[in-house]
Amino acid sequence: MDSIKDRLEQAMAQLEETRRAVDSAKERLSQASATVRSHDRSVEVTVSSQGQLTAVKFLDGKYRTMGAAQLSASVMEATRQAQAQMAQAVMDAFRPLTDQMGDGPQPANAGVDWDEVFGPLMRSVERGSERRAGASDKLRDEIHEDGEGR
Repeated sequence: MDSIKDRLEQAMAQLEETRRAVDSAKERLSQASATVRSHDRSVEVTVSSQGQLTAVKFLDGKYRTMGAAQLSASVMEATRQAQAQMAQAVMDAFRPLTDQMGDGPQPANAGVDWDEVFGPLMRSVERGSERRAGASDKLRDEIHEDGEGR
């Protein structure tokens, strides 16, 4: 049977390995971004790994013929999609670490501040998914009913 000292050394080594893996994932994600075009292909947005909007491009001059509400809906749609893609990439990057931790007793979060890692990204995506079938769809329906979307 392993002594308490041996088990403690193993746990500390595992904790250090986890911290290195988290730091590596954070470094990779610090350079990551997601770029998405709106469904109507009028707007392209880029978000950072934290879900922050970093670039907006208006494509092919389509914005010139769009109403303000329609253009806004396109920007919001593309932004939410990019944030969702980035959230998935972040979760995928950390999944091996959370899977590795398993169900056994672990030091609380293994010393990792998950809110720091994920930042506002998950909250933004959660808010976006709640609204996904809400405001922008209703707005788009109203635009098409008014004839502006044609």
